[in-house]
Amino acid sequence: MFESLSERLGGILDRLTRRGALSEADVGEAMREVRRALIEADVALDVVRSFTDKVKARAVGHDVIRSVTPGQMVVKIVHDQLVDMLGAEAQAIDLNAPAPVAVMLVGLQGSGKTTTAAKIARRLGERHKLKLLMASLDTRRPAAQEQLKVLGEQAGIATLPIVAGQTPVEIARRAATAARLGGYDAFILDTAGRTHIDEPLMAEMVDIKAATDPHEILLVADSLTGQDAVNLAKSFDERVGITGIVLTRVDGDGRGGAALSMRAVTGKPIKLIGVGEKLDQLEDFDPARIAGRILGMGDIVGLVEKAAENLDAEKALKAAERMKKGVFDLEDLAEQLGQMQKIGGMSGVMGLLPGVGKMKKQIDAMGVDDSVFKRQMAIISSMTREERRKPEVLKASRKKRVAAGSGTRVEEVNRLLKMHRQMSDVMKQMGKGKGAFARMLGGMGMGGGMPPMDPAALERLAKGGALPGGLPGLPGLGGPGAPKLPGLGGGLPGLPGLPKKK
Repeated sequence: MFESLSERLGGILDRLTRRGALSEADVGEAMREVRRALIEADVALDVVRSFTDKVKARAVGHDVIRSVTPGQMVVKIVHDQLVDMLGAEAQAIDLNAPAPVAVMLVGLQGSGKTTTAAKIARRLGERHKLKLLMASLDTRRPAAQEQLKVLGEQAGIATLPIVAGQTPVEIARRAATAARLGGYDAFILDTAGRTHIDEPLMAEMVDIKAATDPHEILLVADSLTGQDAVNLAKSFDERVGITGIVLTRVDGDGRGGAALSMRAVTGKPIKLIGVGEKLDQLEDFDPARIAGRILGMGDIVGLVEKAAENLDAEKALKAAERMKKGVFDLEDLAEQLGQMQKIGGMSGVMGLLPGVGKMKKQIDAMGVDDSVFKRQMAIISSMTREERRKPEVLKASRKKRVAAGSGTRVEEVNRLLKMHRQMSDVMKQMGKGKGAFARMLGGMGMGGGMPPMDPAALERLAKGGALPGGLPGLPGLGGPGAPKLPGLGGGLPGLPGLPKKK
């Protein structure tokens, strides 16, 4: 997300921070480069002009000239202005209305409305323990109503029974009645789209709005739409009156122009972003954290949230107890690898760490590849229970059988066993030293997961300092002979080396 824009802005601002003093000409030159970077990222021209003018007005003021580190002060100004452009504060879906609350999704065909409807319903159901109903109003696209029904079954969310021959407005009224009589807290209306904006589409949306009086009208827009996203948002807002925006396919958008433009042009908040196809791959849009990601400052809060949502606390506590005793077999390693995959794999974790975005080339050179985790899991799954618990019994013949069963080579089995031995040695040392163990587990009880993150540590981390105790629960980086990662305090010391991708 925002990779190309992040890389461009990072390079421009890095050059500023390396200078001892800044002149107005230096700032002007940097802002011209920032302007080009934003335009290339498909940000609307009016938004670009407004952004660079505001940054330049503040950057050539007395605060920067008198600052001890003028370059870093400019970075702060750019960050603050990005946050302001993205909406200043995060805004969640508003359900503060009498039940059942109607949430209407609008947008063009192919923007991901149906999947987004299921994602939102699942999210509201799990986070707020709400009883939800979904209804598909798309009578034009073949099997659209069946698609929502299947997604509802996958997410454990009720869907309105399909009745052939009804119009979208009739389905909407039936959904409102069913939600009221069924005691539902909220109902989500998945409307039809078109390949382009036209009058019949807008008239249909207006009629549905009049029939159900939705409390939230969310525009679902594909982030890859680029400049057209602005016209799309303006058109729907003028005719229907949207209350917020959901951006989909953000994981495939390296530029970020839609996100930066839509909020600034419409004044409507971006509430959620879709970061993948799975039903749990929906995130809150927090302007401060998104600005931090764009400028390579990372998103530790997002990483901790991912861990809290996806990691099993009970399993983590059991793992912590085993590690406290110095016990770490291959089943424990498989559990660690599985937890890593749950929070987005190595690439997902690294993308949220401060400073890592600026080291893309170094990380690529290390050969970090999430597919390695899958091969390692396959190897462990091909072992017997005795072999997983007592790896020392794995001799040559058994290794050949495991390699054949997992579709890998004996060399890969050997590398996995070596990695496990290194981790096991670390766990034994942790078991002997209480202080080291406490540092490793932090306050999270995550079985060797994230280290403690106090404000002072985060401040050191943002300035290129070390992570306290490393990240010992994330196998794969920083082992003997592995390249160091500048900006993370000389590497991630707790992690045995990850095999190179083939």
